[in-house]
Amino acid sequence: MRFDLLKILVVEDNRHMRVLLSEILRAIGINHIYEASDGAEGLAMMRTHPIDIILTDLAMEPLDGIDFARLLRNAPDSPNQLAPIIMITGHFTVARIREARDAGVNEFLAKPITARGVIERIHQIIDHARPFVRTDDYFGPDRRRRSDPRYEGPMRRAADGPQVRLVKR
Repeated sequence: MRFDLLKILVVEDNRHMRVLLSEILRAIGINHIYEASDGAEGLAMMRTHPIDIILTDLAMEPLDGIDFARLLRNAPDSPNQLAPIIMITGHFTVARIREARDAGVNEFLAKPITARGVIERIHQIIDHARPFVRTDDYFGPDRRRRSDPRYEGPMRRAADGPQVRLVKR
């Protein structure tokens, strides 16, 4: 993988965490790193720089990572609705993860972060990119990560194609 070609935006309100993330990215060969201290500054940065991947913190003020993701995915003047987002957080509750996923976040990374975790998430976004889905109330990466053979509901996506249904005896 040509990490040296990637343009990464780090959106993090904690200066020390921004420095740590930037140093990890430089250590793996990423040269084009842009930094923003909150979601509003991140959106502004994206209007002036072509960004390939975003690493953003969940808890920031005044615009947190979830609001940033919602605006990026849904605002009419969004600079790049399709940019992959890796959400970094130390607050891993199921409710917050669902909220971030429903805002259009691609991947999650728990604090404390490691170089291995950052590399794995970047590889996941590049090597296993999920298609984007648009519905009346959602735009973002397909939230399904795997097929569930126990699912008995309607198949609503064109990509699902004909499926074999499990029949209970």
